[in-house]
Amino acid sequence: MSRDISSSVNVITVAFEDDANAYEALTTLKELESQGQIGIRGAAVVLREETGQILDKDELGEESHVGTATGGIVGLLVGILGGPFGILIGGATGLLVGSLFDDDDEDETESVLAEISKSIRVGHNAVLAEVSEQSPEVIDTAMARLGGSVLRRPAGEVEAEVAAAEHAQREAKRKARKELLHARHQKHLEHIREKIAELKAKLHRNRKVPAST
Repeated sequence: MSRDISSSVNVITVAFEDDANAYEALTTLKELESQGQIGIRGAAVVLREETGQILDKDELGEESHVGTATGGIVGLLVGILGGPFGILIGGATGLLVGSLFDDDDEDETESVLAEISKSIRVGHNAVLAEVSEQSPEVIDTAMARLGGSVLRRPAGEVEAEVAAAEHAQREAKRKARKELLHARHQKHLEHIREKIAELKAKLHRNRKVPAST
């Protein structure tokens, strides 16, 4: 288990001029943790494909870290930002359809998830990590040496929006199922009405047939 050396827990995304440096950056983060300068809760090198999907290319590999990237907030981010919801908030295509919350919040800053998503550029590697740190300068300086630009957001804010995104996706699925069931029900009712109308027409025709003498 990685140790929390301070109460400052952040999610960072690091973009690089040279994509190959993303792998070296992951090693650097691991070294900083071994020196007691930071704590790592999860970290991975990720790649956004042209389709918008985000792939986990590499993660911290020591036994104490296995599964941290895919099992924690980093893994949740990869799943959300690489899916349909990630496209809606702007990461893959640059589109932005408001925020995760109320449309009335026009004076608010862009959502944290949208900022993180946009920082993972299409066709490029990036480092995505959840870290505890005493000072941002430690990671910022180390990443700058590798040509990396760091986006940092409080883990609590990220977790809140991840929870909101999961709720929004669940509600969207529920609404879609409801609409499909309604459409099927309406189609069934229309079929019944057509059948009843057909039977009434047949009955009406039969009544008009004169009785044989």
